[in-house]
Amino acid sequence: MDRKNNRPTNTKPNRFCLYIVACSAIGVVLGGTASWAESNQCWQAETPSSQCLTEDPVLKTIQGMSTGSIAGALAAIVATWQIKRQE
Repeated sequence: MDRKNNRPTNTKPNRFCLYIVACSAIGVVLGGTASWAESNQCWQAETPSSQCLTEDPVLKTIQGMSTGSIAGALAAIVATWQIKRQE
């Protein structure tokens, strides 16, 4: 610890958490947007499929957001592992 500021000098765990939060947030946005766009495209088709008519678009968007969040967190873990391996 730095006695002058009472802050830890090792910022690597903080950087790791920041990567996970940032990548998860980006994954939520991208996953939600992709699912929402897919739902809109399905509804705008000339003949919507039965699956399109029975799926709740909000639920589909939430599923896309959760998938994006998981993918983002895993991407952050892998990226951090690669950085650590290169050091």
